Amino acid sequence: MPLRAKVRLLAVSAIAFLVLFMVTLWSSSLNLSNVLPTHLEPSRSPQESPSDPIPIPHHKPTPSARPPIKDNFPLADHALPPPIPSWNALPADTKLPRTPLLIAFTRNWPLLQQTVVSYLTAGWPASQIYVIDNSGTQNSNQRNLLTLQNPFYLNHHRLTAVYNVTVLETPTLLTFAQVQNYFLHLAITHDWPYYFWGHQDAVALSDETYFDPETGAYKSLYARVLDTLAETLSPSYSAEQKWAIRFFAYDHLALVSREAYLSVGGWDPFISYYISDCDMHERLAMANYRMDDARVGIIYDLSTSLDDLLVLYRRTDDRENLNDEDLAKRRLFSSSAPEISPLGALGDDGFHALKKTLDDMDRWKNDNKINPAGRNTWQAMQQGGQGEPFYYDAEGFSEAIEMTNQNGNRVYERKWDGGGCGLRGRGMKATDAWRVGHDPEPER
Repeated sequence: MPLRAKVRLLAVSAIAFLVLFMVTLWSSSLNLSNVLPTHLEPSRSPQESPSDPIPIPHHKPTPSARPPIKDNFPLADHALPPPIPSWNALPADTKLPRTPLLIAFTRNWPLLQQTVVSYLTAGWPASQIYVIDNSGTQNSNQRNLLTLQNPFYLNHHRLTAVYNVTVLETPTLLTFAQVQNYFLHLAITHDWPYYFWGHQDAVALSDETYFDPETGAYKSLYARVLDTLAETLSPSYSAEQKWAIRFFAYDHLALVSREAYLSVGGWDPFISYYISDCDMHERLAMANYRMDDARVGIIYDLSTSLDDLLVLYRRTDDRENLNDEDLAKRRLFSSSAPEISPLGALGDDGFHALKKTLDDMDRWKNDNKINPAGRNTWQAMQQGGQGEPFYYDAEGFSEAIEMTNQNGNRVYERKWDGGGCGLRGRGMKATDAWRVGHDPEPER
C-alpha cells in the first residue's frame, strides 16, 4: 500500500477512536445521578436495607432534679457591700508590694463568690485579686448570656463593678495542670516574680484571736501574708536553699516562685487533675527547692456556701427584726443598705459564731462518715443552662472530667512506673521520668 494511503487510513482510525470515546463518555454522564446522589443519605451498615427505619437513640433515665441554687449575696444586687471590718483594713497610706492572687473558676458561682468575698473581707486588696474564668464559654459571662442555674455561670458585672476585682478568660476549657501553666504565663506577661493562687472552694478568715507575739498588735490574714512574703523574699530565707512554694493549709492558698516552677518545666500538661500536684512538687523537691508551710489565718475547704455573705463583713440582714422607725434612723447613717446590722467588734461573739459555722461546713465536706456522698458534690449542684451558649450536659461534663482525670493518672503511672506521691522514696530522680518500668506491650 502506498505511504500516503497508509497515513490516511491511520488518521481515519484515530478520528473514529476519538468519536467512539466521546460517545462513551457522554453516555456515562447521563447516569451520574446514580453515582453522585443530590443529597446525602444517612449512613447504614452493610446489613441494613435502605427500607429499614432509622433507629431511635436510647437515652439514660432523666436525672433527678436538684433544688435550684440561690445567690448567696442578695444585697449586692441592689447596693454596694458595706466596708470590710475596720480591723482588717490596712492604713490608707500603707505601701504595698504586689500580691497577685489568682483564683480559677469552672463551676458553681456561689462558692466562687464566697471565696472572693472572704479574701476581700480578710483585707486582700481588690486590685490584687484575679478571677480566671475557665468555664469554657468564651465571653458568655462577660456578655451576661448565662443564667444562675447554669453550672458555668459567673456574675462578671458583680466581680468587676461591685467587688472591683479583675476577671480574665481562658481561650478554652483548661485542665487543672493547664490552668497552672496559664498562671505561669500570666506571671511572665505581667512580670510577676511570684504570685499567690487559691482554690475557688475555699474561705479565708482572719483569726481575730491572733495577736503578734512581738508587738501584741492584732494582725489580719492579709497583714500576716505580707509578713510571710517579706520573710520569703529576704536573702537569708534562700541563702542555703532556693524556695519554690509556701503552703497555707496545703495549696488551698499558696505562694509560688515563678522562676522555680519554670526551671523544672512547669506542670505536666498530660497529668491533668488530681495527681498533678504530686508530680510537680516531687520534681521541685528533686531539684532541691525549698517548700515550707506557713500560717496566716484560717483557710477552709468547703463544698457549701453560707446563706448570706454579709456575715463575712461581720454584719447581718436585720430586715425581719426592724420596724419602720428603726430603718428610718439607720438611713441617717447609711446611704446604701440601712437594713444591715452595725459592725460588731474584734473577736466578739459574732466572730466565734461565724468560725463555728465554717468549722462545721469544713467538717461536712471532708468527713466521709458525715457526708458519704464525697467532698466534690459541689461540682454538680447545677443542672440548668439548656439552650444557652456552650451548653454542656452537667452529668456528661462530670463524667468527662473524671475520664480525663483517670487518663492523667495512667500517664503518671507510666511516667514514674507506678502511682503514689512518694517518688523520691522509691529512689526516683528527675531523669528517671519515662525511662523506668517495662516496655509497653505492642498493640494487637
